[in-house]
Amino acid sequence: MSPHSPASPSRYKLRRVLATFAALYPDPKTELHHENPWQLLVATILSAQCTDRRVNLITPRIFARYPDALALSRVSQAELEDLIRDCGLYRTKARNLLATARIVAEEYANQVPQDPEALMRLPGVGRKTANVVMANAFDRPALAVDTHVFRVSHRLGWATGKTPEETERELTALIPKRQWNRAHHWLILHGRRVCSARRPACHQCAVAAWCPKVGVEPASLPPSLVTSSAARG
Repeated sequence: MSPHSPASPSRYKLRRVLATFAALYPDPKTELHHENPWQLLVATILSAQCTDRRVNLITPRIFARYPDALALSRVSQAELEDLIRDCGLYRTKARNLLATARIVAEEYANQVPQDPEALMRLPGVGRKTANVVMANAFDRPALAVDTHVFRVSHRLGWATGKTPEETERELTALIPKRQWNRAHHWLILHGRRVCSARRPACHQCAVAAWCPKVGVEPASLPPSLVTSSAARG
């Protein structure tokens, strides 16, 4: 879907919805606690199929002992598994974190790369994670598509893509680049607080007047987002 497709919202409706979101959520930011790019990268890798609240309980244990990639790269798999055992898929995540830590320490001078393609070559880092890090750690324009972004954007008629990647392409073609980072958070916050998966609160939604699917269920989530939908809340 291009910005000029018949299925696209009018520019007027788009501007009104974005302006309303800006008023509703004036200081949007990630809920993953972090102090630097490395901490955000670790937290985002852990957040797959795990709530942000749970991740925020786990990461302080890691950073207190191993503050950077170099320190974490020297940990054993078993030791890291023990630290993150209460996180979903902890064995796979421990393996990916250790491999990523070694690459960042050895190939990038212990600094998280600021190139999205380089980020996506790290174990455990997909497009969504790379976009989250680019936007929140480096303030680079990016629009990560998680289950909330996918659901709300489809309900608003902003996207029709069947995958997160297709949805990202549609949204970045539609939303002004200067607003990508904030739009990502606006859609997440609205999805969590109002436009929930099972029972969207359409009667109290501030953008219901511009939503073509009020009270209508969206198309099924793609497989890559189905599991995380229940886990992340």
